[in-house]
Amino acid sequence: MPRTSTKPADSDAVPQAPLPASYELAVQELEQLVSRLESGQLPLDELLGAYRRGAALLAFCRERLQAVEDQVKLLDDGGLKPWTAT
Repeated sequence: MPRTSTKPADSDAVPQAPLPASYELAVQELEQLVSRLESGQLPLDELLGAYRRGAALLAFCRERLQAVEDQVKLLDDGGLKPWTAT
C-alpha cells in the first residue's frame, strides 16, 4: 500500500510578499516581525511563515548593506577606512 506524504506543501507554491523598496522599510518590517515572534502570540501555522519572511528580510538588508559598503570602498580607493565619530 503506498504511503501518503505528511510533509507540508512546497514553500514555492505559497506566494511570497515582495521585498520592501528600501533598506529602512525592510528594517522596520523586520523589527515588527521580531516583536511578534518574541511575543509568543503567533499561531504555530504562522510561525514558520513569519520566520521565513524574517530570513528573507534579513538577507535583503545584508545585501543592501554590502552594496553600500562596496560603493564606499570604491570611493575610498578600494579600502574601507575606519569610522571616527566627530
